[in-house]
Amino acid sequence: MSADDDVRAANASFYAAFEERDLNAMSEVWEHSDRISVTHPGWPRLEGWARVVASWETIFANTPYIQFVLTDETVAVADAMAWVTVDENILQSQGTVDGLSDVDLSGASVVATNVFAHDGERWKMVVHHGSGVQSSAGP
Repeated sequence: MSADDDVRAANASFYAAFEERDLNAMSEVWEHSDRISVTHPGWPRLEGWARVVASWETIFANTPYIQFVLTDETVAVADAMAWVTVDENILQSQGTVDGLSDVDLSGASVVATNVFAHDGERWKMVVHHGSGVQSSAGP
């Protein structure tokens, strides 16, 4: 596989872990260091593995269902760094999930930039920045 393909696979692993709300899988995606950061829509920037993983624990505990339809994904690779820009089209529920028939689903759009560093073996996420998009926003 090419470096672009490897980065796309790492990015897909991030969204799969997110959809499954699987903290172990999310942990595998990320570099565990002080240099990493995450910015969730509406949240302040969080830096370092302890704060990043705590944010995922909070999100997973309060999101019973989430699904991503990714569009306009672009990948750039420069040596041992890579970044992905992507539109996240999100379907989610904040209610209890006992089978999807009882769940109020809502949609949202987020533009995201995901930055990866190659650790000599694999691409690891070092930055995830998501910014909400208003449905009536123009260029």
